[in-house]
Amino acid sequence: MRACGSDPVREAARFLAERRNAVVLTGAGISVESGIPSFRGAQGMWEKYDPMEYATLHAFMQSPRKVWEMLTEMVSVCGDASPNAAHKGLAALEEMGFVRAVITQNVDGLHQAGGSRRVIEYHGNLEELICVYCWKHYPTRDRWLPGAVPLCDCGEILKPNVVLFGEPIPWLAQEQAEEEARTCGVLLVVGTSAQVSPACDIPQIAKESGAAIVEINPEETSLSGNVTDIHLRGSASEVLLRILEEVSSGEETPSSPSSRIK
Repeated sequence: MRACGSDPVREAARFLAERRNAVVLTGAGISVESGIPSFRGAQGMWEKYDPMEYATLHAFMQSPRKVWEMLTEMVSVCGDASPNAAHKGLAALEEMGFVRAVITQNVDGLHQAGGSRRVIEYHGNLEELICVYCWKHYPTRDRWLPGAVPLCDCGEILKPNVVLFGEPIPWLAQEQAEEEARTCGVLLVVGTSAQVSPACDIPQIAKESGAAIVEINPEETSLSGNVTDIHLRGSASEVLLRILEEVSSGEETPSSPSSRIK
């Protein structure tokens, strides 16, 4: 990690202010404050559901009703969640011209709900269902009811348009994400350790292309001693609010950043 003086938040804000073409990579950690548990960890989804039994394409094709036990919980939890201050803070940074895109591994749609306009959904989203037999698409709200398994008009069980283990990343999302990583001046990594392939390649691509890597995670990750230039420890909301206040101190804005993201 590069030494950055006594105030790493101010240094991170300086990167954003000087380069003004930051890209953000987010993971489950940014949505924890919205009440969505991460997949890993003591209270994570994988403690309750073995991902090899519930979260692979093979499992869905073999036992779709069983997989929908987990998916029902995911759809319910994400449907009840609202964007938190971190989501709104990133949208504010985009509006001010400091952030140009968000690449998210999350499928909850909270970045868009929080106001972000340029969002690359690396793993898809839960707001759409797809038939893996006839490839017809439906809005989730039109086909899913709690306690029921959603069906296609062809009679097959629908799958959320999310990437399960064993499925490739949608080619357009991967292409756009890698292009953003290659051309950004700053990569903010928020709420993810970027361990899952191929998302783990994004920080490395950005670093090799000359970007500064600013990591926002409460603990050290595999990125911290490898590609990270500045590691800001704390919750995503707390740290992003501080960054927003720093970049706003030199901006003529109609209202304070804190009032915009609460």
